[in-house]
Amino acid sequence: MAVGRQHDEGLLALDEALGELAQIDPRKSQVVELRFFGGLSVEETAGALGVSVETVHRDWRLARSWLLRKLRGGNSDV
Repeated sequence: MAVGRQHDEGLLALDEALGELAQIDPRKSQVVELRFFGGLSVEETAGALGVSVETVHRDWRLARSWLLRKLRGGNSDV
């Protein structure tokens, strides 16, 4: 099934990119995991990580941008 394989490959690429992001900036990776996979709100994520809501907003925005560039094969410096 081609659709299932593409989905699996996309998840694998995302997992690899998140692992790479975790090596560069662990907190940004945690923000993605908590928000995207855990379904936490910005406020809940801030509480879980012991940071401000503004920090979560900034980390979320930067991490999403970094992951998008990485998944598209572009430069992914944080």
